[in-house]
Amino acid sequence: MAVNKEVYHQIKTGLDTNRVTLVAVSKTKPVEDILELYELGQRDFGENYVQELVDKQSLLPKDIHWHFIGHLQSNKVKYIAPFVNLIHGVDSLKLLKEINKEALKNNRVVDVLLQVYIAQEETKFGLDENELQSIISEFEKSEMKNVQICGLMGMASFSNDMGQVRSEFKILKSIYNKYASLSILSMGMSADYQIAIEEGSTMVRIGSLLFGVRN
Repeated sequence: MAVNKEVYHQIKTGLDTNRVTLVAVSKTKPVEDILELYELGQRDFGENYVQELVDKQSLLPKDIHWHFIGHLQSNKVKYIAPFVNLIHGVDSLKLLKEINKEALKNNRVVDVLLQVYIAQEETKFGLDENELQSIISEFEKSEMKNVQICGLMGMASFSNDMGQVRSEFKILKSIYNKYASLSILSMGMSADYQIAIEEGSTMVRIGSLLFGVRN
């Protein structure tokens, strides 16, 4: 299935684009599909495999803002540090230090989001509130000048119970509100992005609604 342009226009029309950024999740999708959305004006794209991101970045326009949205291993940071715009899902001080190190080598400041665990599922990664506070405190005391914590991200439970999903988003928003320095709250995907926006999300990651089911 190619890009669903009608759905894209509906989503963009419904978004307050001054407040909410749409990240088109293009993982496993061909370069041609990404270009289709690019031609419609989309600039933020998300990938969750390092090699796939590196390959696509080399083939596509240089004004695309690339988001790494997968679980990033420290030994893979060096491959995306030269160009990535935002790394979602940082969940350890070790990874934060590695991003800073590789960003310094590339004379860049790389923006990141810290991933908070809000779901009722064991499979999701993320920090609890104490771990989050600890990492932010360590970061503020550190000499890390080439990485910037811009916000938080979290994924709600994969559930048909939208009341539960909403309550998990509320939890993340309340944690986010404690940190005045943060500007991005990334929560909400294809199935629940509208609820996420209602609960204060400033960034949504949408894949299947735009590109169809993953390959």
